[in-house]
Amino acid sequence: MRIRIEGSDLPGRRAGAEADALRLGNVHVGIQRKSEVVDRVRADADAANWNVEVSSREIDGLLDVGGPFVRGRPGARFLYLSWGALTDQGFAMFRRAKLMFSDIPAVLLRDAHEGNELLVGRLGLTDAAGGPVCARVHPPAVTWTLE
Repeated sequence: MRIRIEGSDLPGRRAGAEADALRLGNVHVGIQRKSEVVDRVRADADAANWNVEVSSREIDGLLDVGGPFVRGRPGARFLYLSWGALTDQGFAMFRRAKLMFSDIPAVLLRDAHEGNELLVGRLGLTDAAGGPVCARVHPPAVTWTLE
């Protein structure tokens, strides 16, 4: 199954002390693959997009997903968007956002599993306080479509 996550409104593009700190701290956001954060994008980028492949299969009449980008136990699977500072020592993660597969309308998830359409999740990456979005991101903060 092909999935694209489209992030907009990155927090480092805004004015203010929080955005300045993100830019000065070389903060990036990426998608987590196993224990590594890949495809990192600066917190002041215009947009952030990630394309991933996940496996999907039927188990006792239920659809389950897996693969290196998928975290969690069956029935509670998710993708992580991870925030951190890029330093000489590597990526120092400080915050993560969870995109729950259980929040994707079942008909969309099933159609993505059965067909060749791209499942697209769209979300803003700035929280109400002006910082990087974190914790579980539920609809309507994330929208899911097939394209």
